[in-house]
Amino acid sequence: MSQARTSALTRPPFNPLINPVHAKPVLVEDHIESQRHIFLSRPYCGALLFENSTSDARDHCANERTFLSWLRLSIYLAVVSLAIIISFHFRDQPTGLEKRMALPLGIIFWILSLTCLANGFFNYSRTVMKYARKAALVQSGWKTQVVFTVVGTVILGSCILFLSTDPQQ
Repeated sequence: MSQARTSALTRPPFNPLINPVHAKPVLVEDHIESQRHIFLSRPYCGALLFENSTSDARDHCANERTFLSWLRLSIYLAVVSLAIIISFHFRDQPTGLEKRMALPLGIIFWILSLTCLANGFFNYSRTVMKYARKAALVQSGWKTQVVFTVVGTVILGSCILFLSTDPQQ
């Protein structure tokens, strides 16, 4: 195949919404032996192109959906954090207890939000790197279980705290 035809196949048409920096895609097959992370391959903003053999496309889509779920959880926790910090009270005016609880509880939810975002991104990038090297992988790990346990415990504890706080005082 001619060089012009090959470059036309590997270089997507310029679209400012999809490819704002007009970067060439990164062919993952060329970087299998490299020790560098696939996200650090040049061009930095180029799309990653994987060979679609067996169920690779389905696996990549599942990995992206998992990252988007982590991102959604992170956004929910950030919104809850801001809501608690800005207006945490049960009546017209917050009580002293509510004022004292708002900031620490909001900070806890904010830290959990950042933790979920970081865990989702590192899980996504680790999985993409293993896909690039055609390595077998298991998606679940102890870090994910710990993050979910902490998030669930904090949410349950907050619900108990909200129910036990007497709004009549």
